[in-house]
Amino acid sequence: MTLPRGFSIVFLLLALYCALDPFEPSPIVGFPPFDVHKIDMPAWSEVPTDRDKDNSLLKSELLFVNQVQGPESIAFDPLGRDPYTGVADGRILFWNGQSWTDFAYTSPNRSEQYNPKASASPMSYVKTEHICGRPLGLRFDKKSGDLYIADAYFGLMKVGPQGGLATSLATEAEGVPLRFTIDVDIDTEGNLYFTDSSTNFQRSNFIQLVLSGEAKTTVLMRNVQFPNGISLSKDGTFFVFSKGMIGRLRKYWLKGDKAGTSEILAILPVFLTTRYMYSYLNSLYPKMRKVILKLPIPTRIQYMFHIGGRFHAVAVKYSPEGKLLRILEDSEGKVVRAVSAVEEKDGKLWVGSVLMPFMAVHNLT
Repeated sequence: MTLPRGFSIVFLLLALYCALDPFEPSPIVGFPPFDVHKIDMPAWSEVPTDRDKDNSLLKSELLFVNQVQGPESIAFDPLGRDPYTGVADGRILFWNGQSWTDFAYTSPNRSEQYNPKASASPMSYVKTEHICGRPLGLRFDKKSGDLYIADAYFGLMKVGPQGGLATSLATEAEGVPLRFTIDVDIDTEGNLYFTDSSTNFQRSNFIQLVLSGEAKTTVLMRNVQFPNGISLSKDGTFFVFSKGMIGRLRKYWLKGDKAGTSEILAILPVFLTTRYMYSYLNSLYPKMRKVILKLPIPTRIQYMFHIGGRFHAVAVKYSPEGKLLRILEDSEGKVVRAVSAVEEKDGKLWVGSVLMPFMAVHNLT
């Protein structure tokens, strides 16, 4: 057998394997019909090259290591007291200055079997999240003291200043069930704005959602690929949300001559470097991505391919006009490792991550 002929046979067998997936080891098993979509990536030349050459996040202090599992969002109540956060076992915790105490929970079906485990990690509760809930985005109403919650499984919720079981506010939008509610904000008039990242996948299938490139239908904006965090401007004239899959921030105007329209606020820096070439090419060529997804490569490994082989934490500050003001990095993922949300308070930046068992605090002065 000649070498070229041998390669042809191997290639044919690989193509047949990918088409049939006989042993079903791929990340997309169990999601029929699993479709992939072209992702609207920015041109490589449009991506800012700004970097934090000092890797400033390496100087951050890690707090509450192994005391909080997956603290995605961090919030401070109207009195400015120490942080509240939602964790992987479905609780919302409050730091009383000495220890973490239970403040609220989102699931009426919660029982002792979902209590925190000593050996747990942020991923230990994925299989029970749909039962015990997974609070992600948190925002306080500064007037009433009510806490608004974006729970990945139970939708938009609210709990009073005394805590306890949260009340459901919305489980669908325009008749479409909320499948992956991820963040929320509130304006001075009491209007709530929130993002829901998928119509097909729940948070436990986050990787499959990212790999599919699915577009999500929302009330104010439609066909948005993986809408993520949301934040209102101080004057309430617009909100900004992140399109996490493509590394863009988008501004949606609520008031003024541009009300009801949106525009790109910024393209995130360091989103596309040579480390991310694999992810970039997969985004542009969905058919190629589906073939790769049928290979017997575990989901965790597929995810690591897409993030360049290691964690890379980035926090970026912009002006209301989209001017980059400051960038903080841990490009090697040695200390902060990953960032889900940040909250600035008293000259310090509090950093939470849904993937990590700690919070980080970075001194901004």
